[in-house]
Amino acid sequence: MLPPEPAPLLTRRAALNKDREEGHRRLVHDYFADNCVYQRSDFKRRFHLRKNLFQRIANAMESRYEYFKMRYDARVKRSFTGLQKCVAAIKLMTLGESPDSIDDYMRMSERTARESLYRLARGVIETFGDKYLCKPSLNDMQQLYAVHDERHGFPGMLGSIDSTM
Repeated sequence: MLPPEPAPLLTRRAALNKDREEGHRRLVHDYFADNCVYQRSDFKRRFHLRKNLFQRIANAMESRYEYFKMRYDARVKRSFTGLQKCVAAIKLMTLGESPDSIDDYMRMSERTARESLYRLARGVIETFGDKYLCKPSLNDMQQLYAVHDERHGFPGMLGSIDSTM
Protein backbone atom coordinates (compact mmCIF):
# COMPACT_ATOMS: atom_id res chain seq x y z
CA MET A 1 0.00 0.00 0.00
CA LEU A 2 1.28 3.42 -0.93
CA PRO A 3 1.61 6.12 1.70
CA PRO A 4 -0.96 8.92 1.42
CA GLU A 5 0.00 11.95 -0.61
CA PRO A 6 1.06 14.92 1.43
CA ALA A 7 -1.46 17.70 1.71
CA PRO A 8 -0.79 20.52 -0.72
CA LEU A 9 1.04 23.44 0.78
CA LEU A 10 -1.10 26.45 1.36
CA THR A 11 0.11 29.34 -0.67
CA ARG A 12 -0.22 32.87 0.50
CA ARG A 13 -1.71 35.47 -1.72
CA ALA A 14 0.82 37.97 -2.95
CA ALA A 15 0.73 41.17 -0.92
CA LEU A 16 -0.64 44.07 -2.87
CA ASN A 17 1.19 47.34 -2.77
CA LYS A 18 -1.76 49.62 -2.08
CA ASP A 19 0.49 52.62 -1.36
CA ARG A 20 -0.92 53.57 2.02
CA GLU A 21 1.23 56.68 2.06
CA GLU A 22 -0.50 57.94 -1.09
CA GLY A 23 -3.88 57.31 0.52
CA HIS A 24 -2.81 59.40 3.52
CA ARG A 25 -1.39 62.19 1.35
CA ARG A 26 -4.59 62.32 -0.69
CA LEU A 27 -6.75 62.45 2.45
CA VAL A 28 -4.71 65.27 4.00
CA HIS A 29 -4.62 67.21 0.72
CA ASP A 30 -8.38 66.88 0.20
CA TYR A 31 -9.63 67.63 3.73
CA PHE A 32 -6.98 68.57 6.30
CA ALA A 33 -4.27 70.72 4.68
CA ASP A 34 -4.21 74.50 5.11
CA ASN A 35 -5.27 75.00 1.52
CA CYS A 36 -7.36 71.81 1.18
CA VAL A 37 -9.52 70.90 -1.80
CA TYR A 38 -12.78 70.52 0.13
CA GLN A 39 -14.01 73.14 2.58
CA ARG A 40 -15.58 72.68 6.03
CA SER A 41 -19.09 72.59 4.59
CA ASP A 42 -18.05 69.79 2.22
CA PHE A 43 -16.54 67.89 5.13
CA LYS A 44 -19.74 68.18 7.17
CA ARG A 45 -21.89 67.14 4.22
CA ARG A 46 -19.71 64.13 3.42
CA PHE A 47 -18.97 62.88 6.94
CA HIS A 48 -22.09 64.10 8.76
CA LEU A 49 -20.16 65.85 11.51
CA ARG A 50 -18.14 69.02 11.87
CA LYS A 51 -14.48 68.90 10.99
CA ASN A 52 -13.34 70.20 14.40
CA LEU A 53 -15.39 67.51 16.18
CA PHE A 54 -13.91 64.85 13.91
CA GLN A 55 -10.39 66.13 14.65
CA ARG A 56 -11.11 66.09 18.39
CA ILE A 57 -12.25 62.46 18.19
CA ALA A 58 -9.32 61.42 15.97
CA ASN A 59 -6.77 63.14 18.22
CA ALA A 60 -8.27 61.50 21.32
CA MET A 61 -8.18 58.05 19.69
CA GLU A 62 -4.60 58.51 18.51
CA SER A 63 -3.35 59.71 21.89
CA ARG A 64 -5.20 57.07 23.92
CA TYR A 65 -5.07 53.88 21.82
CA GLU A 66 -2.08 52.15 20.27
CA TYR A 67 -4.24 50.90 17.38
CA PHE A 68 -4.73 54.44 16.05
CA LYS A 69 -1.03 55.31 16.10
CA MET A 70 0.95 54.92 12.90
CA ARG A 71 3.43 52.08 13.30
CA TYR A 72 5.71 49.88 11.24
CA ASP A 73 5.36 46.12 11.06
CA ALA A 74 8.11 43.49 11.05
CA ARG A 75 8.62 44.02 7.31
CA VAL A 76 9.14 47.74 7.96
CA LYS A 77 5.88 48.41 6.16
CA ARG A 78 4.00 51.43 7.39
CA SER A 79 0.55 50.92 8.89
CA PHE A 80 -2.39 53.19 8.26
CA THR A 81 -2.40 56.46 10.13
CA GLY A 82 -4.94 57.18 12.84
CA LEU A 83 -6.49 59.74 10.52
CA GLN A 84 -7.04 57.12 7.81
CA LYS A 85 -8.55 54.65 10.28
CA CYS A 86 -10.88 57.27 11.78
CA VAL A 87 -12.04 58.53 8.37
CA ALA A 88 -12.73 54.97 7.22
CA ALA A 89 -14.71 54.21 10.38
CA ILE A 90 -16.74 57.43 10.16
CA LYS A 91 -17.53 56.78 6.50
CA LEU A 92 -18.76 53.30 7.34
CA MET A 93 -20.80 54.54 10.28
CA THR A 94 -22.39 57.68 8.85
CA LEU A 95 -22.74 56.82 5.19
CA GLY A 96 -23.59 53.15 5.60
CA GLU A 97 -20.94 52.17 3.08
CA SER A 98 -19.73 48.61 2.90
CA PRO A 99 -16.24 47.95 4.28
CA ASP A 100 -14.85 46.98 0.88
CA SER A 101 -15.86 50.36 -0.60
CA ILE A 102 -13.13 52.02 1.49
CA ASP A 103 -10.44 50.40 -0.64
CA ASP A 104 -10.76 52.74 -3.62
CA TYR A 105 -10.03 56.03 -1.90
CA MET A 106 -8.41 55.06 1.39
CA ARG A 107 -6.43 52.11 0.00
CA MET A 108 -7.60 50.06 2.97
CA SER A 109 -8.72 46.45 3.10
CA GLU A 110 -12.20 45.45 4.15
CA ARG A 111 -10.84 43.80 7.29
CA THR A 112 -8.92 46.89 8.40
CA ALA A 113 -11.91 49.15 7.71
CA ARG A 114 -14.19 46.90 9.75
CA GLU A 115 -11.70 46.69 12.62
CA SER A 116 -11.28 50.49 12.56
CA LEU A 117 -15.04 50.91 12.87
CA TYR A 118 -15.21 48.52 15.81
CA ARG A 119 -12.27 50.10 17.63
CA LEU A 120 -13.46 53.66 16.99
CA ALA A 121 -16.92 52.88 18.35
CA ARG A 122 -15.44 51.23 21.46
CA GLY A 123 -12.94 54.06 21.89
CA VAL A 124 -15.56 56.79 21.64
CA ILE A 125 -17.73 55.03 24.22
CA GLU A 126 -14.78 54.61 26.61
CA THR A 127 -13.37 58.09 26.07
CA PHE A 128 -16.47 60.25 25.79
CA GLY A 129 -19.23 58.05 27.18
CA ASP A 130 -19.39 59.44 30.70
CA LYS A 131 -19.76 63.01 29.49
CA TYR A 132 -21.60 62.83 26.18
CA LEU A 133 -23.35 59.47 25.89
CA CYS A 134 -25.82 59.82 28.72
CA LYS A 135 -29.54 60.47 28.63
CA PRO A 136 -30.35 64.18 28.65
CA SER A 137 -31.85 65.60 31.82
CA LEU A 138 -35.21 67.36 31.78
CA ASN A 139 -33.39 70.70 31.72
CA ASP A 140 -31.18 69.51 28.79
CA MET A 141 -34.26 68.43 26.81
CA GLN A 142 -36.00 71.76 27.39
CA GLN A 143 -32.92 73.61 26.15
CA LEU A 144 -32.61 71.33 23.13
CA TYR A 145 -36.27 71.80 22.24
CA ALA A 146 -36.01 75.58 22.60
CA VAL A 147 -32.90 75.85 20.41
CA HIS A 148 -34.34 73.47 17.80
CA ASP A 149 -37.68 75.26 17.70
CA GLU A 150 -35.90 78.61 17.34
CA ARG A 151 -33.74 77.36 14.49
CA HIS A 152 -36.17 75.11 12.60
CA GLY A 153 -39.62 76.04 13.81
CA PHE A 154 -41.02 72.52 14.26
CA PRO A 155 -40.92 69.98 17.12
CA GLY A 156 -39.79 66.37 17.24
CA MET A 157 -36.05 66.57 17.00
CA LEU A 158 -35.02 64.31 19.89
CA GLY A 159 -35.97 61.18 17.96
CA SER A 160 -33.85 62.15 14.96
CA ILE A 161 -30.17 61.33 14.70
CA ASP A 162 -29.73 64.26 12.29
CA SER A 163 -30.52 66.69 15.12
CA THR A 164 -27.06 66.13 16.55
CA MET A 165 -25.29 67.95 13.73
